[in-house]
Amino acid sequence: MTTLFQAIMLILDVLWFLMISHIIMSWLINFQVLNLRQPLIAQLWDGLNRILEPLYGPIRRLLPNTGGLDLAPLVVFIGLIILRQALINNAGVFLG
Repeated sequence: MTTLFQAIMLILDVLWFLMISHIIMSWLINFQVLNLRQPLIAQLWDGLNRILEPLYGPIRRLLPNTGGLDLAPLVVFIGLIILRQALINNAGVFLG
């Protein structure tokens, strides 16, 4: 069971890293520090969107329309932190 706990924690850590990268990259694109006409930037942005859209999509449908402000990444990020903390608090189930 220790391996299962470690695998879940690894997946959550990778997801956390991808979400942080996506959030920072969206800021840099919006403030025109990064340009989507550059092929590498466009590929990275498209890849992150394809990976994270299955998480953001259902949340976006539930949240009210806030105009240009997308709250789905924040909701998913908070959910990820809560899930991670719940797993850590109940690690005895996996490790014991």
